[in-house]
Amino acid sequence: MTSIVFYFEIHQPFRLKPYSFFKIGSDPFYQDDLKNSEVLYKVAHKCYMPATQMLLDMIHRYDGRFRVTFSISGTALEQFESWTPEVLDQFRKLSETGCVEFLTETYYHSLAGLIDDEEFRIQVKMHQDIMERLLGVKPTAFRNTELIYNNHIAWLAKEMGFKSILLEGAKSVLDWRSPNFLYRARYEPDLICHLKNYTLSDDVAFRFSQRSWSEFPLSAEKYSHWVHRYAGGAEVINLFMDFETFGEHQWEDTGIFDFMRALPEMIFRHPDFHFHTVSESARLYSTVGDIDTDWPVSWADEERDVSAWLGNAIQNTAFNAVYELGHTIKEKGRDDLLHIFRKLQTSDHFYYMCTKFFNDGDVHKYFSPYESPYDAYIYYMNILQDLRQRIG
Repeated sequence: MTSIVFYFEIHQPFRLKPYSFFKIGSDPFYQDDLKNSEVLYKVAHKCYMPATQMLLDMIHRYDGRFRVTFSISGTALEQFESWTPEVLDQFRKLSETGCVEFLTETYYHSLAGLIDDEEFRIQVKMHQDIMERLLGVKPTAFRNTELIYNNHIAWLAKEMGFKSILLEGAKSVLDWRSPNFLYRARYEPDLICHLKNYTLSDDVAFRFSQRSWSEFPLSAEKYSHWVHRYAGGAEVINLFMDFETFGEHQWEDTGIFDFMRALPEMIFRHPDFHFHTVSESARLYSTVGDIDTDWPVSWADEERDVSAWLGNAIQNTAFNAVYELGHTIKEKGRDDLLHIFRKLQTSDHFYYMCTKFFNDGDVHKYFSPYESPYDAYIYYMNILQDLRQRIG
């Protein structure tokens, strides 16, 4: 038997205003809520509402044999609660089917696991709390921001009681091995590692509408043939992608919804293939080896490391500055500023400062609300200076 594990990430950051030097000391409001609400309404209309309905229909059509896994950042959940509560209603309906698993992550979609263990634990606990409050679930599996993983993050996850963790099936951690099996963390052998099959995942998430791709157009029948080739040589095929793949990154007129609706029937044509959630697959199979890496890996860019967020001098300056400021806020007991400080940790702020070029640079530019990485850096550092003055 081979399990197909669909996992979808949902995240929306609180984008910052173009915060000039002259606003320091006079404007304590940093978020661009007009932009944030506009983006959310657009993505809810194009993706979240139709895509969740599509999944609900598929679950009912296949009598629960179609199953998926989600993680939703705390910042996205906050925005849903404020601006699009109908999206939350859809996720509650998905949860009630019993065919959808929800994972825990850092509430603020932060990089805290790379620098501050205490802050990491706080944010994970905050995320567990909001998941229980809004969706009534208590996740037992963990995915770190952008699938960032190393031995230390595995230790933190196990220490907090998680049984499974997701990561990129990068060659740097697998070498010659296949991502299509379960592994265990090298120094936490009870923590099960689920590795993304990035080739099959990216065929959908990135290449689906790429007319220059040699396999364009991609049909559900063709894709199922690729999956079925793994029969007898794979136990778990992890298809991890942004949920915004459906309708936002790949627009509806590309046929992405039709592709997804047709896929289960094509997969089920081979009797050895089934759909399971992350935790279900962890119970079905044994691990076959260790994952050992002190160097952090992620699912971003060609390097699959953390250079998307910490790859240049301005990113590292901003990153270190916000955590130094956080220590000051905590030392001075300014609990009223903690939520602001934590929203400034969201990884997107550093992503916008990336100065990569060529294909990866195009992706960074697509997601950024700023004219340049240097604008993102200047506005961010101006905000930190204003916040520093408010601490007193």
